[in-house]
Amino acid sequence: MKKRLPLLFCLPFLLLFGCDDFLECITNKRPQIHDTTFRRGEVGIYYYAEVTTEIKNETRDNDYGYFYELYGELPVGLEMFVNYRTVSFEGTPEISGRYTFTLGLYVEPPIDGDGVEEVMCSDYTSKDFSIYIE
Repeated sequence: MKKRLPLLFCLPFLLLFGCDDFLECITNKRPQIHDTTFRRGEVGIYYYAEVTTEIKNETRDNDYGYFYELYGELPVGLEMFVNYRTVSFEGTPEISGRYTFTLGLYVEPPIDGDGVEEVMCSDYTSKDFSIYIE
């Protein structure tokens, strides 16, 4: 009976999610935006900061397509630039204040040689950030 206990525990998950989804989510393969604390900036002085991203638990994350969205407001004078897995915020801020925004990341999995798309637990994530300009 003791040998069947783990199987009985997993059975409801397999029935609910299916084998493929369940096994993929054990590895927790999903997009990730790294934590970043933006330094304080000053009006009239060039500002640069960057955020890096990856696919968690995936060694081939360079094979994925990365698509970013910005929700909220950047300081006037700053722009967002995307360089594949790195998003930079740069420019010369013109107005002081606290600016809060959300960076959204959608990833597109690669297709293998048989035309099958990689399965992930999730293909979207987002993270909130703030920039202070004095």
